[in-house]
Amino acid sequence: MKAKIRGTEIYFDVAGMQMAPEANNTLVEKPVLFLIHGGPGGNHTRFKFNSIDLQKYAQLIFIDQRGCGWSKKTKPSDYTLENNIEDIEALREYLGFKKISILGVSYGGMVAQGYAIKYAKNIDKLILVVTAPSYHFMEESKNNLQKIGTKQQIEICDKFLWNGTFKNNKDAEDYFRVLDPLYFYKKPKKRDIKAKYLTGNVGQLNVLSYEVLNVGFGTFLRKFNFIPKLHKITCPTLILAGKNDWICSANQSKILAKGIKGSILKIFPNCGHAIASDANKAYLKAVTHFLKQKA
Repeated sequence: MKAKIRGTEIYFDVAGMQMAPEANNTLVEKPVLFLIHGGPGGNHTRFKFNSIDLQKYAQLIFIDQRGCGWSKKTKPSDYTLENNIEDIEALREYLGFKKISILGVSYGGMVAQGYAIKYAKNIDKLILVVTAPSYHFMEESKNNLQKIGTKQQIEICDKFLWNGTFKNNKDAEDYFRVLDPLYFYKKPKKRDIKAKYLTGNVGQLNVLSYEVLNVGFGTFLRKFNFIPKLHKITCPTLILAGKNDWICSANQSKILAKGIKGSILKIFPNCGHAIASDANKAYLKAVTHFLKQKA
């Protein structure tokens, strides 16, 4: 499905009922949970493998950010953090929800923070997974890579990632083939590896937009800073981090927890950036428990 909003087309998909039947012929209203993918330049498909069980407790709205996945491709200047935030608000209005909850992973967590800061009145609960509140994460991840990365991993990040200089799909595929061992603490299943770097048609698990990735690492990820505004996030907030995450370290999640009053921080041991894969059961349990709690 696609929503025509803000001069573009945003792809979304839905799993689970909002008004769900229960015993004694009653209906129970479940929360609406927007799932925001990372990247920049990723898409929603990984959620359908690692988070689909959450539909038992919430109506899930999977979203491809503008220029990503099956959303409309536009000009690079459109691929901004601000537009990603405003697209979430426009989609909320388009779908007619008074309030939403958001689960944002990695860069998606940055979008989620921006939304919760600007549209506090429209959000019920916030779940921030392996993310960071400012551009400072990049310098820390560079230092982490120097400590734990191989020569090849360091070189390919210098060549493509830090300056946003991927030239084509092959460059992106090469990057993820080399860096996958750092994103996962546990060796992923073969399907998970393919989902990381395949590009192309709808039949494939993942469509990566290297153009969007370039804009992010080449421009706004170098300067965004939500730390002075984190106090504006007033909804119940759950923060999940991987102890062995190299690119959005647990230290970044600690900064988030310090800035968001009343937030809950959980750091998963033996987990990298892909905690929903490394510790899927624990991840689902933490999110489920949080969703079931009364706000």
